[in-house]
Amino acid sequence: MTRFAAAALALMIFFASSAFAQNSNPKIQAFGGYSLVHADTGGLTSSALNSGLDQPANTFSVAHNFSGWNGEVQYNWKPQLGFVADFAGHYGNPFSSSNQALVQLPDANEYSIMGGAVYTFKPKSKFTPFAHALIGGERYHLDAGSIPGLFGSSQYVTDWALAGAVGAGVDYKVYPRFSVRLAQFDYYYTGHDLNAIYDHAFGAGILPSLSSHENNLRFSVGIVVKF
Repeated sequence: MTRFAAAALALMIFFASSAFAQNSNPKIQAFGGYSLVHADTGGLTSSALNSGLDQPANTFSVAHNFSGWNGEVQYNWKPQLGFVADFAGHYGNPFSSSNQALVQLPDANEYSIMGGAVYTFKPKSKFTPFAHALIGGERYHLDAGSIPGLFGSSQYVTDWALAGAVGAGVDYKVYPRFSVRLAQFDYYYTGHDLNAIYDHAFGAGILPSLSSHENNLRFSVGIVVKF
């Protein structure tokens, strides 16, 4: 009887510890929040843009930053190793202008879907660092605007390309199943050929030779919920 009680107690301790481990390391977590992409212009400068479009100096400026959102769904098949699906969208005007009469400037949007591995480091107090490597694709859409006599006949272009990201970040635990992502930084690559995109939108040969891919930086913050 004593042995049976001891065995039963051992089993209870085992299952209790297993349940605690599962609660402290949830299998699924979701992230959502704000994202900013510092875009690679492929070598395009404001002076080259104004010259190519035959405009006075300082009429147009090349923009670099595009705001949007970033969401992730993560499955932790081991306490420190998992798989993450990453979704994002960013929006903005690739060019700005000092000419107040130009009210219909080109605008762009981009949507990406990527997936890959994520490694979660052991928590340091309430801080949990992580690193991930992602690969997938991005859809880029450029609306060239409607400024008479300035752009080519093709007013918009949509381009699909390979996308990938390598980065790291840190979460701060507020409650057992709720954290704040203080920062996530990614090197963000896309295979968009900027020559083809701008030639199609503005006319061939107007802009100088540009890069056939983009080396961007992405920053995200938001909330994390664990299930």
